[in-house]
Order: sequence, then C-alpha cells, then structure tokens
Amino acid sequence: MSNLETQPEERVCAGEGDGATGARSPLEILEPRDVPLGGPRAMQVRRTLPQRRRSLIGAWCFVDHYGPEPIAGTRTMDVPPHPHTGLQTVSWLFEGEIEHRDATGAHALVRPGELDLMTAGRGIQHSEYSTTATGTLHGAQLWIALPEGARGMPPAFEQVVSRRAELGDAVLRVFVGSLAGAVSPAVVHTPLVAAQLDLPAGGSVTLPVDETFEHGLLVDAGAPRLEGVEVAADHLAYAAPGRTSLRIEAGAEPVRAILIGGEPLGERIVMWWNFVGRSHEEIVAFRREWQASIAGGDADGAGRFGAIEDPTPPLPAPELPNVRLAPRG
Repeated sequence: MSNLETQPEERVCAGEGDGATGARSPLEILEPRDVPLGGPRAMQVRRTLPQRRRSLIGAWCFVDHYGPEPIAGTRTMDVPPHPHTGLQTVSWLFEGEIEHRDATGAHALVRPGELDLMTAGRGIQHSEYSTTATGTLHGAQLWIALPEGARGMPPAFEQVVSRRAELGDAVLRVFVGSLAGAVSPAVVHTPLVAAQLDLPAGGSVTLPVDETFEHGLLVDAGAPRLEGVEVAADHLAYAAPGRTSLRIEAGAEPVRAILIGGEPLGERIVMWWNFVGRSHEEIVAFRREWQASIAGGDADGAGRFGAIEDPTPPLPAPELPNVRLAPRG
C-alpha cells in the first residue's frame, strides 16, 4: 500500500527505545489520525505510526488500520503502481480480498490468515486493489524498515500462511517471527514478531516475550487492558524493552488486536512518501528516478523500480518541500 498523502511529512527516525531497559516503564498510548486512501471520497485509514511521539517500534515504521468498510461491487482500495525503497510491506487482512502485483512478477490475492510480504530492497513498484468479490474490507498495512545491510538487496515477494497457537484464553496467528511456540517462515532482516491475537469476552493471556524487544498492541476490536492499562479500539499501545511478559485482558467485549515487536533498530532512517532512506540526498534521488521512470525514461523496466503489468497510470510523487529534509523529534 502507498502513502497517498499529497504533503507527506519527512521524518528522521532514531528508534526512541534504543538502548533503554524500560523495565516497568509506563505504557504509551498512541492515538490514530485519519488519512484518506486515494482522495476525499476514498476509504479512510487510521494511522498510528509514525507520529511525533514515536517513529519506530523495533524496525516497524508504519502502521495503517482500515475498515470494516462495506465495498460490495466496488473497488474501494484503489492504489495504482507506486514505488518503495528500503522497506518491507506487510499486508494483513481480517476480512476481504486484495489483488497485489509487483515488479518481481508476483501476482497474488491477499486473504485473511495469509501474510503477503513484499521486500522493496533497493527499489520496487507495486499496485493493490480490493477485488469486486469483496463485500467488506478490513485489515492493516505495516512497513518494516530494512537495516543498512539489507536495504540494497534485490526486491522479493513471498506469501505464507500464518501459524496458529493457543495460550491461556487467546488464539494467536503468528505471521512474523515466533510467539508461544509458533514460528512464521516469513523472511525478515532484523529480530521481529507480529501476530493477530483474539480473546473472548472476559478472557486473558500472559504472553512470554523477548525482553530485548519493544512491543506495540494495535487494537482492532474491544477495549483490552494491557498490563492493567485500557487500550481503546484503533489505538496503539507501546511497551518499552525490559518486559519478559505481557498481560492482556478482555473486558465485556471480545478483543481482536495485532501485536508487533522487535529489537530497537538502532539506525537513523529518513521516511518521506513511500521511500525509506538515510539522507535528504537519497530521498531526492529516489523521487527523481521514479519521476523519470513514469515519464518514459525506463521503458524496459531496467531501472531501480522495475516494470509492472498494470493498465492503470502510475502515481506521480508529490512535490518535495522547499526546505532541506531535516531531522524531527
């Protein structure tokens, strides 16, 4: 999925939890902001990462949450070809179906319970459309910042089935890393975890977690208590490194949430639009190459972003700000 904001914020992200032990530190509750996906009449997404208070959770650098959106007979998610650099995209659905194409030649349908993981590496372009067979679209899109040693790798795509585990009252669907004995085969390049967590009303679970990881809990439904702190739907709760377990309790409503986590990245990254780089100069160069490719300068697809079989015109990059991209936060 693209960041379709016409005036995207630039961020230099340093991983606020880097080097912290965080034991028994208070939770942070990150509020969502609404972003239109594709224009004023398009589907709205709730974005909780990045924001001024926190830019990274491990290497997770972007979290969008959308739906449930009734879309029967329409194509509400309509994201034409667009570029990415220096990241992996994680597509996870609760309901519905999305058609994915990218410059590796991949053509896949994203369905609930399956992970679609696209590695941009040095550069890729892709498109995503909800299918007309979808009655309701509901899910999340997350990005992983690639570390310095992997961000120049060739692009790749994989589709894997999540691994199911049960612990306490919880049902887990692990789609990145390992949790509660379930291990995802998805290939990532820093220590990470991601899982869907479902709890019945009144249920609870104590999850054993890696104490070197920082964690985030994105709540889709219900109002669970994480370590005794209530987290409202659509909000993202952050727990710093230093915890060996996370206690999650449901209230009167069933809970569905996504747990993410990872070792603090320990690298400064610059995010602007759909690019992750390390400097102002890199972002400027990525934008210039993308604009040249869609203007016909890369007819054979031999450049950074490759070629894609999609009749829809590609998205042009927004204008860069009139000042040098500078660190924030």
